[in-house]
Amino acid sequence: MGAEQQQTAIVTGAGKRVGADMARALIAAGWRVVAHVHHDGDVVPEGAVKVVADLAQPDFGARIIAAAGDSPTLLVNNAARFAEDGFGSFSVAEFDAHMAINVRAPALLIEAFAKVAPRGALVVNLLDAKLAAPNPDFLSYTLSKQALAGLTELAARGLAGQGIRVNAIAPALMLPSGKQGEANFAAVHSLNPLGLGVEPGDVIRALFYLLEAATMTGQTLTIDGGQRFLGLPRDVQFLEMK
Repeated sequence: MGAEQQQTAIVTGAGKRVGADMARALIAAGWRVVAHVHHDGDVVPEGAVKVVADLAQPDFGARIIAAAGDSPTLLVNNAARFAEDGFGSFSVAEFDAHMAINVRAPALLIEAFAKVAPRGALVVNLLDAKLAAPNPDFLSYTLSKQALAGLTELAARGLAGQGIRVNAIAPALMLPSGKQGEANFAAVHSLNPLGLGVEPGDVIRALFYLLEAATMTGQTLTIDGGQRFLGLPRDVQFLEMK
């Protein structure tokens, strides 16, 4: 696309993992990408506009929207906190921290984005495939992602009149997470009926599908190889294939 037609995307948590992959894919497709990171020293994909902001601070949104300039057309709420707690080790501090980053920050950024985005704009929230068959491991994290799923539908309902769509992508395990080692990841990555591990590229393809799906809003694309059919009693990283 020509410079006069270039669209702007905002991707939070764009300095690493799937956030960086999505940013690179959008840049390759001709988008101008505002890549949010948490720390000054974080590196963003080549060609991206770097913006540093602490999502735990309620005034972070103005900085990100200012970096995006006029009429950004895509917001990807990818940044997330992922830390372990559960029944018997439930942490008030972790609950508050997860809700601040994984729910409040997307809500605030969606609101700021909607004030400047044109009709036809899209918000994509990154969820987790475990919501389709939940277990109590990573309790605060899981609760926060369930709340983000609720926010996805509520924002879709609330912003439809402005012509802004809000959808979600919920991938299963793609990369080693938390304290998970490489050996455990290799053992459980493809623990699903299809026997195929979910890759970052699957999320990228889902993102580009949503960009083209002009009448889809309030929906979640779950990418898990059918893992939800197994009804796993624990988070996948605590299991290994027999």
